[in-house]
Amino acid sequence: MVTLSLPRLQFRPLGNRRSWRLLGAVGGIAIALTTIIAAPAPAALNPVIQVGIVQRFGENLQDQITLEALPGEQLVLSFDTHGQPQTVTTNRVVIGLSPEPLPEAKLAERIVLGNHRSFETAEYNAQEWRDRGIEPEIAQPGSWEVWANRETYDSPLVRRLLVKNLHDQGFTEVFLDSQVIGQIPRTYFEANGYRYNRNSFDIRASGGRVRVTQPGEPPITRVYGGTLRVQPNTYGTYTLVNSVPIETYLRGVVPHEIGAGAPVPAIQAQAVLARTYALRNLRRFEIDDYELCADTQCQVYRGLTGTATVTDQAIIATQGQVLTYQNELVDALYSSTTGGITAAFSDVWDGPDRPYLRPVVDSVYDLWNINQHPLNSEEAFRRFIALNEGFNEVGWSLFRWRNEGDLSVITADLKGYLGRRQHPLAGFSQVKSLRVAERANSGRVQRVEVETDIGVVELRKDEIVRVLRPPRSLLFYIEPIHSAGAEGAPGQLTGYRFVGGGWGHAVGLSQAGSYRLGNLGWAYPRILQFYYPGTTLQPISENLTFWREPS
Repeated sequence: MVTLSLPRLQFRPLGNRRSWRLLGAVGGIAIALTTIIAAPAPAALNPVIQVGIVQRFGENLQDQITLEALPGEQLVLSFDTHGQPQTVTTNRVVIGLSPEPLPEAKLAERIVLGNHRSFETAEYNAQEWRDRGIEPEIAQPGSWEVWANRETYDSPLVRRLLVKNLHDQGFTEVFLDSQVIGQIPRTYFEANGYRYNRNSFDIRASGGRVRVTQPGEPPITRVYGGTLRVQPNTYGTYTLVNSVPIETYLRGVVPHEIGAGAPVPAIQAQAVLARTYALRNLRRFEIDDYELCADTQCQVYRGLTGTATVTDQAIIATQGQVLTYQNELVDALYSSTTGGITAAFSDVWDGPDRPYLRPVVDSVYDLWNINQHPLNSEEAFRRFIALNEGFNEVGWSLFRWRNEGDLSVITADLKGYLGRRQHPLAGFSQVKSLRVAERANSGRVQRVEVETDIGVVELRKDEIVRVLRPPRSLLFYIEPIHSAGAEGAPGQLTGYRFVGGGWGHAVGLSQAGSYRLGNLGWAYPRILQFYYPGTTLQPISENLTFWREPS
């Protein structure tokens, strides 16, 4: 039996990176730093996680990050100078960038095996390449990408031979991303009137809180608990990483994901899900040596800015609790609005289904029997989407929607998407038609066929909403829009109308639906059981598997 006495949270892969187990944790930081006083969570229940709050600092050389101590406090910066540890104490630090010309230009290359909208599909695609004998890496230079392992394919000749071999096998969207680099960004920080050129350094505050002003239009200022670190990433830029106990992290997630105005049981359900989601997904940025991001590609995290008493109380009430299935953390996925029915995992992403993520009609009434009347036919789906009463989300603006897309915009968006992927049909000139080719039992569109002047492009699952702007989810049908023709006859095709419901992927809990269930008096365990049938609430412990590669 392993113990929980190591100096920080560690997750170690078991059996060739196919599962992760808790090996050590540190907590001991009170969840309440401002409005609520609570006893520190036990170390085992409050592991420290690493969140990239500024992910690619250096893409714009004019960007700066300002760090400030709160009144009466000091910042301590730790770094190495000629191999010796050094510290600087100050109350304000400016982090900037300067270009460093290289003695000679160098070639930076990577083989892109896949380009994806979501980590979930990228991870499954990486496993497919591993099964084919090619060791992959998952990266996020902008969108999610799967690369051929750079250490394995470490020469220009080897990389080109692999790309040619894969093209010969029919993998025509694999491409070599090449760039000649003449200079690189270098970070520096200015403190107490001096400039220090360092590629990595740590920052902690005497009071445990740091005010951070991030680049943006306008700049964004937030306060973060825990410690900070500037470190290089895989893309030639830098990441500002926040190391923070998870219960403190949740204070910056829950109010921004569910809202402080939600019913208390809904907030408590959100707290459990946010905790579970974070701990299950710590492998996402392994390539960059941190664990989670701070936006909707993970969970929205804004530090200690915008905390609320009601959400803090919900976090305390559920302290250390996670949602599990057979002693493994669940994929604690959730979204804004489902449109009246949740989706199975494989309705949205590639990969095996999770037993606890299956279509659930989002209503307390017997409105529709999905087992007897699946929504995989156009007729059944249109009857379902015409229903507007009795669902938990009724009254929310995106429960039902109707949006139009001009054919010229659809054409431009598709051309951009295919061009970025170096797709063989990227040179098309005209979109001639769109057709929903397949639906899942939950009604989600699985395939859209786009007929162009040089061939048919197939869009699948969440790539559909990556390319097409009008639909807010995969729960829609389409109608052609024509200009007026002679004597009332349809004229030229000018676009498409998208009619549907929901906002987001709709897998797992509906945040809008949980509002109603909370207002009906449902306790948070009952809400979680409604959206994740067959699951169990448990405290964080070394007996749980945090992640195992789905089989």
